[in-house]
Amino acid sequence: MSLVLDPTAQDLLFREARTSNTFTDEPVTDEQVQAIYDLVKYGPTAFNQSPLRITLVRSPEARERLVQHLAEGNQAKTAAAPLVAILAADNEFHEELPTLMPHFPAAKDLFFSERPVREGSAAMNAALQAAYFIIGVRAAGLAAGPMTGADLAGIQKEFLDDDHTPLMIVNIGKPGEDAWFPRGPRLEADQVITTV
Repeated sequence: MSLVLDPTAQDLLFREARTSNTFTDEPVTDEQVQAIYDLVKYGPTAFNQSPLRITLVRSPEARERLVQHLAEGNQAKTAAAPLVAILAADNEFHEELPTLMPHFPAAKDLFFSERPVREGSAAMNAALQAAYFIIGVRAAGLAAGPMTGADLAGIQKEFLDDDHTPLMIVNIGKPGEDAWFPRGPRLEADQVITTV
């Protein structure tokens, strides 16, 4: 193998990692979430933008409100997960660019003065950050259950505002009994990679 990462870490992050559908009742702490974010915040994005916003749904009342917006197949596992996060894109991310790009503060107005441009960039880069977040959850020894089967417009109205677009819901915790579906097939490298 030409990978530098230890095979055990490769398995933890990729080969053996799965989308969890059940969880134990072991809590996920704020310290664990902080450690996950402190790791994944370094993942690359365009213009070093950081549009991902994370809403942790901890209270029973908030969990009940969220579950009502999920597809039926996602409701029970979300109600029982130790922690649920709403991952959203901040469409006003450009306000942070002078801090995040001190060498090029004009990028804020030069490239992102129009809302439709910001929305497209926020969606793409927050999705990148969401993927990093899922890998970070795995790096913490936890399992993630990302889901898009939901009324995202309803979740936006219930939990966010017009400047934040929800991307997905992620259940987080230690995997429980019968947590995994069978591993789905993947495409091979020669089906994906083209050299020109």
